Amino acid sequence: MSFRKIDIDAYDEDVLLESELYEPDPRDPAQALSDAKQKQVVVRSALAKGDIPGALDIALDSAPYGPNVEEAKNLTLQTVVLILNSTKSSEISNVVKALSQDAQDTLMKYIYKGMGMPGWGDVSGSVLLGWHEKLTEIAGTGCIVRVMTDRRTV
Repeated sequence: MSFRKIDIDAYDEDVLLESELYEPDPRDPAQALSDAKQKQVVVRSALAKGDIPGALDIALDSAPYGPNVEEAKNLTLQTVVLILNSTKSSEISNVVKALSQDAQDTLMKYIYKGMGMPGWGDVSGSVLLGWHEKLTEIAGTGCIVRVMTDRRTV
């Protein structure tokens, strides 16, 4: 049974590494975290003014991705979920229509990430599913395909 513990990729010259699939986030982890904290403050003030499309656009702009920025990615996820929870269900369609295609794709990534987080489904599951439904209606299934094939994880 010890043969199963051998890493055969170590002997293969043509192995594809995750780092070769996309360029890493150019920011160092501390800068990415600082940016995420600043965005969170700006988003909260935009939400206080009732500017949900603006807040969502700010949160989705230059989202952290790749390895070594997990803390920034989790903070950004919390910020996005805060916006989604603050939105009335009747306003979702207009907010999604106001987003660019890249922002819609990034939003879909965060919706899937939120659904995949342990315990988050209990808190925001119905909200995330509602946003997923409206986003798919407006952006189409191409949005899902682009998210599933993009190697940059948020």
